[in-house]
Amino acid sequence: MSVTKKKRISKKNKSAWRKTDIQDVEQFLEDQRQEERIGTFADKKDADLFVVDATPQKVKPIILTPKEKRKLNAKKPMRSHQALENTSKVQDPIVKRNHVKQKKNGRNIELEVCNPTKGRHRQANSDRARYYEKLDQRLADKNSNLKTAKDIWQVEDFRDKIPGLKDEKGWISRELALHITGNVGRKVVKTHESLRHSTTKAKKFEPPHPGLSYNPSLEAHQDLLAKVVDREEGIIKTEKHLQRVTTRMFSKVTPEQRDLRRLMEMSEGVGDEADEVVENEDKADENDDKAYHTVNAPVENKKKSKHARRNELKQKELKRQHEAKKALKKQTADLLRIKSIRAEVDAEAEELNELKKHRKKVAEKKKFEPKRLGRHKFVEPDIDVNMPEDIAGNLRNVKPESSLLKDRFQNMQKRNILPTTVIASRKLAKIKRFPRSSHKEPGVSYQDLRQQRKATAAAAAAAKDTIKL
Repeated sequence: MSVTKKKRISKKNKSAWRKTDIQDVEQFLEDQRQEERIGTFADKKDADLFVVDATPQKVKPIILTPKEKRKLNAKKPMRSHQALENTSKVQDPIVKRNHVKQKKNGRNIELEVCNPTKGRHRQANSDRARYYEKLDQRLADKNSNLKTAKDIWQVEDFRDKIPGLKDEKGWISRELALHITGNVGRKVVKTHESLRHSTTKAKKFEPPHPGLSYNPSLEAHQDLLAKVVDREEGIIKTEKHLQRVTTRMFSKVTPEQRDLRRLMEMSEGVGDEADEVVENEDKADENDDKAYHTVNAPVENKKKSKHARRNELKQKELKRQHEAKKALKKQTADLLRIKSIRAEVDAEAEELNELKKHRKKVAEKKKFEPKRLGRHKFVEPDIDVNMPEDIAGNLRNVKPESSLLKDRFQNMQKRNILPTTVIASRKLAKIKRFPRSSHKEPGVSYQDLRQQRKATAAAAAAAKDTIKL
């Protein structure tokens, strides 16, 4: 074993002492301090130094799951707090140290609640207990209100929520109540009437007709075909009616007759005006030769005589008496036919009631029809039906006639959830296309045509020169 020889250095100056190796002294002092902190081996017991291994050697190691590892790590102290723990066993050099307890500022609420010593502490505890009882009761009432079912279509009066607005004598009108609620900060917002009732009776899902099955019964398929026929007959009837009241109302003429009629209509009155102008000019020439006279005839003051006025008054009196006798006669006749008049009045009232019932029935039916939410009106889609020869009888050869996505979309339109839309077709702009010169057929290019024209012109010029010679 080779022993390293210590290097001898000069220690004449103070700076040379820094070069001295004092590692062994430092290590000794560190070991001594370590023993003071944790103690020496002589002071510790055997149970602290040694552990008896009582586990068998052939035991499989316990494999912990990540969840169990997290639980074990949660029980251990945090590493960030290990530096704050006092692991030293060094005794305090000052034995008689005066440890002063720091007095907390303010009240110790926990001590007052657990060990009340004064009357105000006991009063505060009782008040606190009553507050928590009320809080528990309020939370229980809130939970019970949430659980109870509420009718969202029920009409509520805002005057029931504010005391004093709804009185039995009716001194406060509804308009005054609305004014008061606006001033007290509880303004009533007017909502649409449709929010208080359902606007449609359409179901979210309607089962298809039995005749739409891939293997329907004869009765179901016949019933479906009858519905389709009725619908098509209604459409044809409507189209015929529109043609009858529009297209067929006007007679058909040839283009020559149409132009002739237009010419006659546009030239209507032109010849008459010319004749009138000529006649007026002739009359003007004749009147120039005559003497001057006024346009209107002179007014004559013809007064009625006393005899004429007396006869006029007598006729007016006779007419008045005749009208009075006629009215009295009509009253007498009406008294005799009171029963028939009453029957007429009852018949008219019954007719009005029937009209009111009909209008009410139509309005009630219209209230649940699909609304027009956009530009287009909802039209019931056509029924998808298979003809008898198209029925497959099995799912493998069945021909699909409908779309589930389209059916759901139309159902939402029927239930006033989506506006009715139609497929918008847009006309594409006409684009003038030219074939590329590299894609043209040989002999069709502009350069070839130009050369052909030049060659033709040169041949024609040469032939003309030969003819002159």
